[in-house]
Amino acid sequence: MSERLRGVVGQLALRPDDRVLEIGCGQGVAATMVCQLLDTGTLTAIDRSTKMVEAATRRNAVYVASGKAEFLIASLEDMSLGDRRFDLVFAVRVGLFHRDPDRAHSLLAPWLAPGARVCTFYDVPV
Repeated sequence: MSERLRGVVGQLALRPDDRVLEIGCGQGVAATMVCQLLDTGTLTAIDRSTKMVEAATRRNAVYVASGKAEFLIASLEDMSLGDRRFDLVFAVRVGLFHRDPDRAHSLLAPWLAPGARVCTFYDVPV
């Protein structure tokens, strides 16, 4: 597993009952680490790439089957999550959070529970 993503997940201060939203889940590596730390909490993860969502779903099949995780094809700009609310939202290397953070945060606002935490990480790929 990626040491970089392990470090990211370590900084999230996950609580076992958090309702988590991951923006840009890629192949689901961080999602696996998050699900391992959740007890009654859940993870919803989105990515705009069908291939990435398929890979993340396969990687996390046990968590999907148990209802702990779901993976959706969507972008931050067009996601529609109904009346769901999240305690924690995180994104790794999602450009909109760095190009236009005010817009990115405003797009998240409808899905944030009271007291929700938003954590974004951006580093230069090596």
